[in-house]
Amino acid sequence: MNAVNASNRARIALAALVLILGAYWAGERFGPRQPTHVEALPLGGSRSPAAIAQRDAGLTDDESINVRIYRQASPAVANILTKATEYDFFMDPVPVEGAGSGFVIDARGYILTNFHVVQEAQSIEVVLGDQSRFPAKFIGADRRNDVALLKIDPKGKHLAALPLGDSGTLQVGQKVLAIGNPFGFQSTLTTGVVSALGRTVQTSQTTFIDEAIQTDAAINRGNSGGPLINSHGEVIGINSAIYTPSGTTAGIGFAIPINTAKNIANDLMTDGRVHQAFLGVVTVPVGGWLGEALDLPVKEGLLVESATKGGPAAAAGIQGGNRVAEAGMRKIAIGGDVIVAIDSQKVASQLDVNLLLNHKRPGDNVTVTLFRGGKKMDVAVKLGERTGN
Repeated sequence: MNAVNASNRARIALAALVLILGAYWAGERFGPRQPTHVEALPLGGSRSPAAIAQRDAGLTDDESINVRIYRQASPAVANILTKATEYDFFMDPVPVEGAGSGFVIDARGYILTNFHVVQEAQSIEVVLGDQSRFPAKFIGADRRNDVALLKIDPKGKHLAALPLGDSGTLQVGQKVLAIGNPFGFQSTLTTGVVSALGRTVQTSQTTFIDEAIQTDAAINRGNSGGPLINSHGEVIGINSAIYTPSGTTAGIGFAIPINTAKNIANDLMTDGRVHQAFLGVVTVPVGGWLGEALDLPVKEGLLVESATKGGPAAAAGIQGGNRVAEAGMRKIAIGGDVIVAIDSQKVASQLDVNLLLNHKRPGDNVTVTLFRGGKKMDVAVKLGERTGN
């Protein structure tokens, strides 16, 4: 009985993690637009260059880094305000306001943020660090990686842009700084370290953070889309999600590597769309009872229900099902190939395939290992390009 209870508790904890991440992710669009009322205190001290220099002289080395980076970066960090319309139970329109963060990457007015910050927004407004406001145009997004690109017209105003670093050179223990708009408090700085690297964080059925940067820098609702910055003032990640039992920071935050975002931004600025690799199969996992019920030759893999007509997999000869069977409450097409690996990497779920394709480009060649009946074979496939990112 204790073993059963322990198993149930483990399943509940796992479900809670998925729900918690999802709640934080979605909360960016439905959270408070402005901070709740707080008691204001008078500002003290002169802001003259001489007074600033005098104050700086008393800083520690670590404090000097924090102050310098904040001064350089905060003008380019954006508060992103969105408006959308939803419908209540009686189908009456209900206005919805949301808020998140972003940052300028190009003096022409290009701004990176999370896709979930601006998803379904009917209007987008950007407020920069100096409180200047601009309407923003949605350029495009990679929904799978949760990265979006916006564009504002600076109208002759010189925009500060943040330099983009190399997330591939990060090490656990490096100092990082996050600037964003948690709970509507604009231009808030928090600091921490890189806690771990190479995490895969699934945030929904179709979205994930591949090779996520884990940090203990405080990240809360409203920080999504803001920059994670190294001690040289370079952006090395986009703050995107947190693990939280309470709804606020618990010291475990996740950022999208800036190397991933750079490729997406380059595609969008150059071509207006993201070039995403496409295999062209509809599959169902065969782990557990399904593989046994269908008498398949493997315990793990992906049963191909169909291959997209004219798609890369179909062109390479990969075959879908030829008859229909009932599996639980669902009908599935059976008799097709069972994919067990791509480029020698085992695949047992659609997430496995998506993660692998995330590192490929349209036109790349991959080797798909599959079983057809009881025969194992390798099939060469030239990947296509996914439409409708």
